[in-house]
Amino acid sequence: MSSQPSEFPRTLPALDLDNEAFWTGGKNGELLINRCDDCGYYVHPPTGFCPSCESRDVRPQPVSGRGEIVTMTVNYRAWFPDIPVPYVVAMVAIEEQQDVRLITNIVDCDPLSVEIGDKVRVRFEQVEDLWIPLFFPDPEARP
Repeated sequence: MSSQPSEFPRTLPALDLDNEAFWTGGKNGELLINRCDDCGYYVHPPTGFCPSCESRDVRPQPVSGRGEIVTMTVNYRAWFPDIPVPYVVAMVAIEEQQDVRLITNIVDCDPLSVEIGDKVRVRFEQVEDLWIPLFFPDPEARP
C-alpha cells in the first residue's frame, strides 16, 4: 500500500473523532475501517456505534486493502481544469465485508479497461495532512 502525491485537486473532508483514522491511516500504509470489538462488524462510514449489535466498542482496525469494483463510471467531463479526463469513479467493496463500500477513483490503468467485478488494491494519495484511499487493478488477480 504505497503513497503518492496528489494527481489532481480534491475537496477534502472535515476531520472528526470518528473519521480521522480513516483519512490518516494511509500515512502508515494502512486502510483503517472501524470495527466492532463485540461482534466483529465493520462500520463505514466511520462512527463510534455498531449498527449490527448497538455496541459502542468500535475502533479503527487495518484491513487488507483488497476489494472488488461493484459499480463504476468513466467520467469524460472536465469539471475542473486541472483534472485530466477520462477518469474512473467507482464503488469498491472491501474484501473483509462486502457491504463496506468506498467511493473512490481507480488509478494507474487505462480508464477504459476497468470493469465491474475487477479486483483492486488500495494505494494512498497524500493531500496536505490526509491520505486519500485510491484503488488500482490487482495484478495478482488478473487472469
